[in-house]
Amino acid sequence: MKLHPLIEEAGKVLEGIPLDRPLALSLAREIHGEDLLDLISLANKVRRKFSPPFQRCSIINAKSGRCQENCRFCAQSGHNCCPQVENYPVLEPEKVLEAARKVYDQGVRSFGYVTSGRGWSKPDQEFQKILDTLDLLHREMPDLHLCASLGILSEECVALLAKHHVWRYNMNLQTNPEKYGDLVATTHTVQEKIQTIRLMQKYGITNCTGGIIGLGESWEDRIDMALAIRELKVECSPLNVLLPIPGTKLQEQSVLAPAEVAKSFALFRLLLPTQSLKFCAGRETVMKDFQGLLMLAGLNSLMTGGYLTTRGREIKDDERFIQALGGFGM
Repeated sequence: MKLHPLIEEAGKVLEGIPLDRPLALSLAREIHGEDLLDLISLANKVRRKFSPPFQRCSIINAKSGRCQENCRFCAQSGHNCCPQVENYPVLEPEKVLEAARKVYDQGVRSFGYVTSGRGWSKPDQEFQKILDTLDLLHREMPDLHLCASLGILSEECVALLAKHHVWRYNMNLQTNPEKYGDLVATTHTVQEKIQTIRLMQKYGITNCTGGIIGLGESWEDRIDMALAIRELKVECSPLNVLLPIPGTKLQEQSVLAPAEVAKSFALFRLLLPTQSLKFCAGRETVMKDFQGLLMLAGLNSLMTGGYLTTRGREIKDDERFIQALGGFGM
């Protein structure tokens, strides 16, 4: 059986020719059923040829809830009603160290320090505690890659992160930038997020910039998000599948079918051939039995050990999962 002509045309990515928007849209609209497995196979070949080795990371929710931003999907937003979410201020450095050491001892070498809220325009006392925590982590585990996700930051704050051992910063576009106000939030702009990404690049901090699928966006929106990420030239893109959380504005949103997620991931890989693509939220809770197939759709990284407000999977279980994927060329 011959490949679908659109997949044959998309094979030019293996020759180093970028996938353009019209072809990406055609693939999204016209590839279904058995042809989808061929698209997944192509994405996996692109991953093997161009992308970095497999990576794992873990995170800590270092400040939870009490957020004044109105992100429609987020359980930590004060504009949503999610009483099940804990509210607490920035954790003490020793508690973060304990969590980091736990995952470090299990072989994880990338650790993300994540806080709720808009971010910081000035390095106040709370921000100083974060810097002290980063210093402590670096002192105790100097080979641990320190990542941070602290919201929208001023240049002064970004410069301090660079001095205090931050290797990578997470700032997600979440969706097509032109639809950010409609699909995500109106209390801040995507341009403020992009400015933070640019500041990280100015100060030598690598970027982890991705988004969520399943917000109610179109195929055009997903492809335009991938193209916006490509234009930013970031190093890593975390991909989340929406888990509709009770109490949020998206609590009634339908969960995506695994085939649609697989197609989305494969298109991201074809559009972003050299980046780390990381499967984050939704892997265990939404995709369940299909997460192995989805990892073979061009992804080369995963978040392990849990997320901010939803459960994850034990690191030892993910380690066995990764080893099993090795039989497929991961």
